[in-house]
Amino acid sequence: MIANLEYVAILDKTDELTKMILQSDIMIEYQRTYHLLQTNEEAQRLIQTFLHIKDHYEDVERFGRYHPDYHEIMRDVRSAKRKMDMNSYVAAFKVAERNVQRFLDEISESIAKSVSDHIMVPKEGLALIESGCASGSCGTGGKCGCQAS
Repeated sequence: MIANLEYVAILDKTDELTKMILQSDIMIEYQRTYHLLQTNEEAQRLIQTFLHIKDHYEDVERFGRYHPDYHEIMRDVRSAKRKMDMNSYVAAFKVAERNVQRFLDEISESIAKSVSDHIMVPKEGLALIESGCASGSCGTGGKCGCQAS
């Protein structure tokens, strides 16, 4: 019974933390830029154009450079993405999105470190994956100093 009460108390504190996050300046800016992005016709047109070209790219990608349209579609994807990313509404939203991700990462790390220094926390929105030198799957043949075997 005590464990259930503690669990309920933790969930209540979680709700409080969620409300604080949603009322933070960072989240308010994120919501503002999201709304502006969704209501801007030019930004939406650029996004839809990019998504359409990306769908075509995914069809071509199966065959790689052997597909007759490979180089053309690669150029079109890069061009559409560049145009989309250069739109001020898209750019502002991406900045706000990264700020929210950093904010949530800091909160997660703070909570984890208050429990134990040995808890791994994702950074910059990246999932915890076992790869690279730490996992022994390094492709350098040990040149980096890892213990790859």
